[in-house]
Amino acid sequence: MTSFDTSPQLNVWRALLALAVVFVMLTTSGWTAVHSHRGATPLQASRSAWQHGRVAGQALPDPDSAPGRLSRFFASLDARQRGRLAHRYPLAVGNMNGAPVRLRYTANRIAIGQQRGIELGRMHDNRLSSLGHQEAGRRMHRYEAMLHKGRTFLAFDPMGSGRVAEVFGNLDRAQRISVVVPGVDTDLLTFQRTNKKYSAPVGMATSLYGAERAASPRTRTAVIAWADYTAPSGLGMDAATGVRAQEGAVRLNALLRALPGKAPVALYCHSYGSVLCGVAAHTLPSRVSDIAVAGSPGMRADKASALHTSARVWAMRDSDDWIQDVPYLEFGGLGHGADPVSKAFGARVLSARDAKGHGGYFEPGTESLRNFADIGVGAYDSVSCAHDDDVCRQDLPATSAAGRA
Repeated sequence: MTSFDTSPQLNVWRALLALAVVFVMLTTSGWTAVHSHRGATPLQASRSAWQHGRVAGQALPDPDSAPGRLSRFFASLDARQRGRLAHRYPLAVGNMNGAPVRLRYTANRIAIGQQRGIELGRMHDNRLSSLGHQEAGRRMHRYEAMLHKGRTFLAFDPMGSGRVAEVFGNLDRAQRISVVVPGVDTDLLTFQRTNKKYSAPVGMATSLYGAERAASPRTRTAVIAWADYTAPSGLGMDAATGVRAQEGAVRLNALLRALPGKAPVALYCHSYGSVLCGVAAHTLPSRVSDIAVAGSPGMRADKASALHTSARVWAMRDSDDWIQDVPYLEFGGLGHGADPVSKAFGARVLSARDAKGHGGYFEPGTESLRNFADIGVGAYDSVSCAHDDDVCRQDLPATSAAGRA
């Protein structure tokens, strides 16, 4: 699952909070920190090669340059030169904020194909254990699925558990853009699921994309399934703190600032993903118009106003979502603060009727998904609020020209 999965694990959560002081002391002594010293990752190797590369006799720009500078650099090249760079440095170009979107798609397809070949070789490497062969097989099949015709990836990093971001729709021409930010246990292998399809990033994004098109057929929308951060694994220390969220917030902001065009952006943040969005909120670019959280353990803030964002903040929680039993507090760095659907928090609380528990907010036919879609296309006058109060609809703009047909 892409979020805190099973209610029995709530006992673990409570225990972690109860022992907050002990954990803080252990953390400061280094007990909870694990540092691994390895060689360069494939992405790092590709970036390093890029830094020593040249095109038309000129040195290549720093891959960490501002997106605008990188955009101008690629615009100065002809199609052949851009293609050559994508083939020489696929991971570097595929993850480069500022590179043209379609060039990133091409580069990531090349990188995924290369990784498929590596895993295919590992499947037959007699130096690996049977478990190693199984893991290689799982990854190889995941890469094969990612190479299916029509799939487009804005980010791809095979290192460790893997990071990835996939685009649905035409990002370059979109009038409105939605970004799905998932929660714990999200990685390369859980990015897409057959069982419980709509609890995984690909299922969430495809469901939202379909719902947005149904809500407003004339609106050009694009949805990004964004799993380009290292999510916590299971309900442990990482899930109880904001460390992964802080790291992910930097990456999310980098993506948002490099998106093409000027279309407004809505964020849909599920479970621990809402922690990340809360941490990122104060640095989000102004084009982010809405932050919608579902099944949230908290946004590391006491009130919506403390997020210091110009974006509208929406929250929803299904009545059967077990996460409502998580203690909404923060102490010593553990826990994620106030309940976003509480009246005191001050978010716009949406109806999540029919959402089917913690992992079901993107299920087709649910009011939660319809609300998400209405926000995504700018049809604010169509959203269904959870309560009859003024907060949910306060100062909402009229449905935009790009909104519901």
